[in-house]
Amino acid sequence: MVAVDHQQHPGGGFNPPEPTSKGGPDYGRFIDAVRRLQDHARAVDAPDAVITEAADRLEKLSALLAPFDADEWHSPSGRRMDLPVRGNILSVPMDARKTEDGRIEGWARFARFHLGRNGAVHGGALGLLFDSVLGLTAAVLTGSRRQRTAYLKINYRNIVPVEKELQFSSGIDSVEGRKIFVSGRLTDGDTVLTEADALFVRLKPGQP
Repeated sequence: MVAVDHQQHPGGGFNPPEPTSKGGPDYGRFIDAVRRLQDHARAVDAPDAVITEAADRLEKLSALLAPFDADEWHSPSGRRMDLPVRGNILSVPMDARKTEDGRIEGWARFARFHLGRNGAVHGGALGLLFDSVLGLTAAVLTGSRRQRTAYLKINYRNIVPVEKELQFSSGIDSVEGRKIFVSGRLTDGDTVLTEADALFVRLKPGQP
């Protein structure tokens, strides 16, 4: 484990990620493989012997990686700007862009790993997506580099399917001092699946 003096970070523990190429050319493939494993873990109905063998291999793989665990400032996860969602395995796979009219648009795809029940995405996974999308919206459209979520409200309009590319759109509602009010929606074609609004607060220098 790498010891880090957090005083070197002016954001007091919340800072923009520093780009890195650590992990090499196969880091993206590594992240994709872990995502597929998560899907298999949610979906598999294998014989006991297969599960036993898989567990043995996973334990060996964890032992292989354990000596190289690092803190968030040194791990490539979240800092690989060349990869989708910066190589952060926690994030829902997505891609976003700023539009000419000053909004954020993009697509997201929930995997089998995000399944709740009856083919629907788990509600908590939708919170994860919207916190990322609306946080990105606040940062990109206002230039805020350090902010925290103050609240996130989600309205579940329709069942959100897994394993399908969906569309999102978001924008700034208002800015009041350090407060940034944002809203957005997730759609499947013309069908509104989920709507959300949030408040993000810009951090003061050194604020955690």
